[in-house]
Amino acid sequence: MRKLGRDSAHRNMMLRNMVTSLFKHGRIITTEARAKEVRRLAEKMITLAKRNDLAARRMVLAEVLDETTVKNLFEKIAPKYSERNGGYTRILKIGPRRGDSSSMVVIELV
Repeated sequence: MRKLGRDSAHRNMMLRNMVTSLFKHGRIITTEARAKEVRRLAEKMITLAKRNDLAARRMVLAEVLDETTVKNLFEKIAPKYSERNGGYTRILKIGPRRGDSSSMVVIELV
């Protein structure tokens, strides 16, 4: 796991916020390192949502911060990937950030 220059509590909450935003908006713009960590968490959440049982819903609710986003994940997003075995997200490079030249990417749901 990448540390991303933060302590564990800050890093975990940042990743949870980013995963929630990804499911809410379908795509987010972030740095490449953060996107790769968000992809790990997002793929796990979609795989859990495909199970569509109460235990899976509670595990997703423990990570995703917004209940309406979880409902949307279980009812709309996960059924789209029922035939797919992983690879639910796509990372597209968009070039360096102007301020510090960090490589920026768009992470989106496929």
